[in-house]
Amino acid sequence: MMDATRLVVMALVAGLACPAAGLAAEQYPAKPVRIVVPFTPGGSNDLVGRILAQKLSDAWGQPVIVDNRPGGGSTIGIELVTRATPDGYTVLATSGGIAINVWLYRLSFDPVKDLTPIVLMARMPYVLAVNPSVPAKSTMELVNLARAQPGKLAFSSSGAGTSTHLTMEMFMSMTKINMLHVAYKGGGPALNAVMSGETQVIFNVVTGSLPHARSGKLRALAVSSAKRTEIAPELPTIAESGAPGFEVIAWYNMFAPAGTPSRIVARINAEANRALQQPDVLARFRKLGVTPLGSTPKELGDYLKFEIDRWGKLIKEISLKLK
Repeated sequence: MMDATRLVVMALVAGLACPAAGLAAEQYPAKPVRIVVPFTPGGSNDLVGRILAQKLSDAWGQPVIVDNRPGGGSTIGIELVTRATPDGYTVLATSGGIAINVWLYRLSFDPVKDLTPIVLMARMPYVLAVNPSVPAKSTMELVNLARAQPGKLAFSSSGAGTSTHLTMEMFMSMTKINMLHVAYKGGGPALNAVMSGETQVIFNVVTGSLPHARSGKLRALAVSSAKRTEIAPELPTIAESGAPGFEVIAWYNMFAPAGTPSRIVARINAEANRALQQPDVLARFRKLGVTPLGSTPKELGDYLKFEIDRWGKLIKEISLKLK
């Protein structure tokens, strides 16, 4: 049995430890914060992460540094964060591919169990576009053309298993059509293939497609979001163009390692949500074709599970396996 003196000392230590832990969380951040972006610089995910990093830095008076860790379809950077100390000083800013990779790679981590959701930052639609020589000026005209020539039309993507590939697979599944998939190494080459006529159809993010559509090198047919996009309100949604219920978006999110204290998660979440509503952020996002969102941690966690489930069903349906 412990003696009375030892019990008193232990009680005092425990009593001091709790306030100290709380104080540490309240003082967060006390040093620079690193945001890992698992993509190369310059892409939409990187730009969204950098805009938010600057706002967090301004608010906290501490450097918030973007650390680009591309590779493995974003899995390298994500894994780095899952293994980081859960103290709020290493967080992840990634894309919706985090829900797809679960089904395509042998991962050493589980994004649901090994990450703590912070905030759903933004979304951006894809544009369904065709080469101008394709005799289809609407979504349904394209669907009817593909039905009349099963397997003849070719669509390009930025790679097997990427979001642009699977968005088209979702579209084909819902409209009961079949087109030939041609995978390229990146969105740029995939887009160039459509403009040159090497392929005929593509889904690409709105900011990548619109300049070429407006110059006449592509014909934009519709956007993939549930609502029309502010950057191109003239484009109908695919859902209103003959495929009810169709909605696929590029979505950008922030996570921390599992076990990060809830007070720190709440602090980052509150500041990020504040930043996403600031006029200059809204203006910069608008130029990128990105819509700021904001959410609670739980909403992001629920959305991640929803996306993992929906893409899992499609990947099983089409029996997709990466070599």
